[in-house]
Amino acid sequence: PDRSELALRLASSAGEALPAELGLRFSAHFGIELIDGIGSTELLHIFLSNRPGQVRYGTTGWPVEGYAIELRDEENSPVPDGEPGDLFIHGPSSALMYWGNRDKTRETFQGGWTKSGDKYVRGADGSYTYSGRSDDMLKVSGIYVSPFEVEATLAQHPAVLEAAVVGLVDADGLTKTKAFVVRKSGAKVSEDELKSFVKDRLAPYKYPRLIEFIEDLPKTATGKIQRFKLRAPAAGPR
Repeated sequence: PDRSELALRLASSAGEALPAELGLRFSAHFGIELIDGIGSTELLHIFLSNRPGQVRYGTTGWPVEGYAIELRDEENSPVPDGEPGDLFIHGPSSALMYWGNRDKTRETFQGGWTKSGDKYVRGADGSYTYSGRSDDMLKVSGIYVSPFEVEATLAQHPAVLEAAVVGLVDADGLTKTKAFVVRKSGAKVSEDELKSFVKDRLAPYKYPRLIEFIEDLPKTATGKIQRFKLRAPAAGPR
């Protein structure tokens, strides 16, 4: 519909982290801000969010009042700005435990802090950028690659509707990145064109070694990409 026919003042995004390109397209079309944030069942509340008048597309925004955020490395030490770390949250709404699951409770709830299972990077302006689920991070040639960063870059291509990136192990036991790409209706683009597109915008080692074009990405009812289906043998290199 035309903007003049809408009474919208604000919109929110949920389910998956919002790529910058999609947020910009939405705002350009509807003339309003699209707010992206993150909460969890364990916290019962949103704890990181962009906010009206303070939106930075491509990020999840800033800590919500009342919540403290830390990014930690594998040794549980704070990481500096610009480097990925595990997201920990401290706030008044946190759950105490998982009923009947001591191991998961010890892993998640640590001294008043809740480990979300997400990887984030803190920017110089204090905003937080999603890097992926901790167990979705890919180690390619000994270097960590954020699948979300590659997906967001692919989404910037005018022929791409959406994309998902996973790691697949080849015959030599090495992890290769593979992108599953949904093209816009009627759009044409080749694998090599998309590989070059990513190489021009990210560090060369981050480009997807394999690309497969599909009609739709498998998703849950709430819009989360079901990456395990893309990792299945039937979805492997052909």
